[in-house]
Amino acid sequence: MGWVERGLRHGLHICIRISFCTFHFSNPLMASKHCGDTSSSSTGSASPVPNNYDSLEGGSYPDSMPPSNNMTNQAPPIGCYSYHNMQSAYQHGPVPHSDASPSHNVHSQPGYQQYSQPFPNLSQLSAALGGLSGVPELEVDALRPVNLLQERNLLPSRPLEAPEPNLSPDLKKVNCSPQTFRCTLTSIPQTQTLLNKARLPLGLLLHPFRDLQQLPVITSNTIVRCRSCRTYINPFVTFLDQRRWKCNLCYRVNDVPDEFMYNPVTRSYGEPHKRPEVQNSTVEFIASSDYMLRPPQPAVYLFALEVSHNAVEAGYLKYFCESLLENLDKLPGDARTRVGFLTFDSTVHFYNLQEGLSQPQMLVVSDIDDVFIPSHDSLMVNLKESKELVKELLTSLPTMFSQSRETHSALGPALQAAFKLMSPTGGRVTVFQTQLPTLGAGKLQSREDPNQRSSTKGVQHLGPATDFYKKLALDCSGQQIGVDLFLLSSQYADLASLACISKYSAGSLFYYPSFHYIHNPAQLEKFQRDLDRYLTRKIGFEAVMRIRCTKGLSIHAFHGNFFVRSTDLLSLANVNPDSAFAVQMSIEDSLADSSLACFQAALLYTSSKGKRRIRVHTLCLPVVSQLSDVYAGADVQAITCLLANMAIDRSISSTLSDARDALVNAVVDFVSAYKSSVSNLQQSGVVVPAAMRLFPLYILALLKQKALRTGTSTRLDERICAMCEFKTQPLPQLMRMVHPDLYRLDNITDQGALHLNDTVVPQPHLLHLSAERLSRDGAFLMDCGNVFYLWISKCCNEMFVRDVLGCPNYASIPPNMNHIPELQNPLSERVRAFLDWLQDNRAFSSSIHIVKDDASAKATLFPHLVEDRSDVASSYQEFLQHIQQQMSK
Repeated sequence: MGWVERGLRHGLHICIRISFCTFHFSNPLMASKHCGDTSSSSTGSASPVPNNYDSLEGGSYPDSMPPSNNMTNQAPPIGCYSYHNMQSAYQHGPVPHSDASPSHNVHSQPGYQQYSQPFPNLSQLSAALGGLSGVPELEVDALRPVNLLQERNLLPSRPLEAPEPNLSPDLKKVNCSPQTFRCTLTSIPQTQTLLNKARLPLGLLLHPFRDLQQLPVITSNTIVRCRSCRTYINPFVTFLDQRRWKCNLCYRVNDVPDEFMYNPVTRSYGEPHKRPEVQNSTVEFIASSDYMLRPPQPAVYLFALEVSHNAVEAGYLKYFCESLLENLDKLPGDARTRVGFLTFDSTVHFYNLQEGLSQPQMLVVSDIDDVFIPSHDSLMVNLKESKELVKELLTSLPTMFSQSRETHSALGPALQAAFKLMSPTGGRVTVFQTQLPTLGAGKLQSREDPNQRSSTKGVQHLGPATDFYKKLALDCSGQQIGVDLFLLSSQYADLASLACISKYSAGSLFYYPSFHYIHNPAQLEKFQRDLDRYLTRKIGFEAVMRIRCTKGLSIHAFHGNFFVRSTDLLSLANVNPDSAFAVQMSIEDSLADSSLACFQAALLYTSSKGKRRIRVHTLCLPVVSQLSDVYAGADVQAITCLLANMAIDRSISSTLSDARDALVNAVVDFVSAYKSSVSNLQQSGVVVPAAMRLFPLYILALLKQKALRTGTSTRLDERICAMCEFKTQPLPQLMRMVHPDLYRLDNITDQGALHLNDTVVPQPHLLHLSAERLSRDGAFLMDCGNVFYLWISKCCNEMFVRDVLGCPNYASIPPNMNHIPELQNPLSERVRAFLDWLQDNRAFSSSIHIVKDDASAKATLFPHLVEDRSDVASSYQEFLQHIQQQMSK
């Protein structure tokens, strides 16, 4: 039951019809409000501790009101705005004015005059919409019937853009950026009946903490919010006069506080509608003490490192230590930043790094059945004060366990120790694991049978084997601890169980199958790049996010990594700029009296500098009464990603077969609904509106992804990882994973190129994902999101091979080549400029693999050619014929 102090080397002391619920509420499989992401609710509540949960949105500060139950997700603005001298001006504004008494009908009150402002108010929106009744040119094209069995070339020349809501120019100018927020339908149906008739899901995709180059930051004594529903003032409210504004979500009339009459940008009084909060759909407030129940926590980082023989053989530790040493001064934080380290094999090792020691001390706890903390004041240390000891430890760790023959891994006890260490403050735990946990709490046994991967009985063990990791994650969430997992495994490690520690604590998952520092250099390079980004990216601590929406709309289910604290409040112990969330919605009450539907998401978090901040996103969309208008505004990519999230849930709660059937039926139902209700076409075929022409192709591609495909030798851990990615990745990254972008590069030119600063970026056209597009004399780039494949055909132009790859001919291209050399010639510069541009548009850089035209390489590239027939899946044309057959039943 004790701990021992161990001397360290090197001088250290040491088949029923299945459909989805959002648009089939009569379906018993998915009609429950609790269907959807099993991660979005828990069997128990997190441990009560001092935190900042309830201080957001109708929480525990003086003027709070009960939060609205009708809430939904949001996003940031289009356009960039900067207010450099804002803070000092805001801090010295006038005394806040009292809030208005409630009123829902402004026009019934005598004496009210409509106040002139640059943005249309709710009563003017019929005209402001330009009316779909006018059917703008874009809407006409979006509704054009397309027979998919007759038209083959449907891809746009460039990656698909988000559809633009049919709003007035003034509203478009201040609306959210689709890069941060998307809705599956950019025209909201008036009723649930109309939504059901459309056979399309209503939902939101939110990327709330995305890196933004410019973000209006507001410091004010008064944060203006609706007295009733607590909505933050935004560009879509109505100013009745200079003293009153009408909420765009619940329609209550509120008073304008005196302080809000002063505009820090123009330095003038009497123009509240020109304040930055009312001119930007995304703003960030510096929160007052009303928004916290304890002082904001410091940035606290704990690294938990597996050091078993398996981990030593994998070789990750050296590269982790090098990366952390290089980025130590770049860790987000301030003078209060704290760090700690623990390592584990069959025992758990802590490190005393207290200032004043001549060298680090290792403290070993061997009783993993009742793990405890050997010291409470020297294991988590101030980084600035103990930096030299931290550097000494990182320099010595790679060789410290180099001779270890310990094969066991006590991951569970190590996580329990991490929880105890971090509970007083909260923070981020980063775990590195290389094998199946074999000792102590949370130990696991292999559940994968390679012989059953292609079984027709269905895929087993998609859910966790134990609830240990989920329960511990919920405890962590309650103490504001997020857990990020790096799994570097060459064998099965039961990711279905291990992923729960990140899933329910709002953490991140990084998976590197077959990782080995010698045998798999591509994985090593990716690990190093990911780690550099991970250590230095922005982070928010002790966060919560509340989502609101126009009265009549309601949230149905959440998707992502979090803990749902209430019907509309997500607990995010940590929040990072690379994670996204999805929300399923329904229409509870008619929106016939509204011409606009608005959504707002407010993210309250503590910055790494110890500042309490509130990032607010507001989105505005038109409300329509015609089915054709709903179809014209459909966002096919957002719909695909929401359906993917729903399918992942179905595969875990039911079976993979049910999930796949539901996806196919989603296409059948939509095509049938469009053909019977809108197009009125008598011709046979698979007819869809042009806006949804890629829907069947995307669903087929989804069915062929690792997460949902059957009949192939997909490793269980790789399948689970793909499922986790679908639940957490932003939409652009997800779409590249579902339907990769394919370009021809050997004939790349500057025609139509982008001119960015001093760089010319070529823009080659997209190609259909079919082997018939891969000519025998070309070079083709496939962008799969996480990885680039550069396919070199056998008869590829030798000039391309020489000028881009630096090889004299095709035969001399080395195997496993994974980089493009920097060569001084126009063709090389064009190719590298295009690749760099693609890399710049994603958070984590993608590795590149040069693929030659041989049998082994085809096994890598060809599974991504989703339009072709494979051994176990149909071609695109066969899939369309199947859809047609199902429609006739």
